Amino acid sequence: MTIHKEGYQTLGWLFFALAVINSYIFWFFEDVFSISIAISTALYVFVISFFRKPLRGVTIPSDNLVLAPADGKVVVIEKVFESEVLQKECILVSVFMSPLNVHINWYPVNGEVSYYKYHPGKYLVAWNPKSSTENERTTVVLDTTHDKILLRQVAGALARRIVCYSGGHQKVNQGQEMGFIKFGSRVDIYLPLHADIKVSLDQKVEGNITAIAELVQ
Repeated sequence: MTIHKEGYQTLGWLFFALAVINSYIFWFFEDVFSISIAISTALYVFVISFFRKPLRGVTIPSDNLVLAPADGKVVVIEKVFESEVLQKECILVSVFMSPLNVHINWYPVNGEVSYYKYHPGKYLVAWNPKSSTENERTTVVLDTTHDKILLRQVAGALARRIVCYSGGHQKVNQGQEMGFIKFGSRVDIYLPLHADIKVSLDQKVEGNITAIAELVQ
């Protein structure tokens, strides 16, 4: 377990801010200094845990299985019409990440990035159905040996920064880091209708481990 690079700046600024606050309390409110240190330590440990990076690779790479792109809970499984790129009906599977989850996003399949776009937007709670189309988000389309798969990183009420490492016509591997979303968010996966869904609503999933679906002809 290590600290993700996206956390370095946040942790540095937080450490500086807490040091200044606790120095002030030590000089002017010494009687509550021990309480302040305890609260600051708990806060810092929580933020460190948010940026944790598990040493987790794909056990058995597969061109047929779609692995979970993030840790979290499945909050949506439904047939929808994807209108931004694919222009067809798909099966949407959404994984919601709470602030307690690892917030790294991984590519769920091998493929080539054929489309990438960042959308500024609102910050509705991540489980709101409108968040997929109205919140700040990124859209990435992967061309696989089976079909096109669309991934959408969606910011939540607390998530005010999405990081995506995708680039146009970039070949990616299953389990490779796709990006990072800070402080509560969701990842949507748009799968072809012939995909065999392997998860159920409210199921907890682990990125790079849990099979979301199997792509069958």
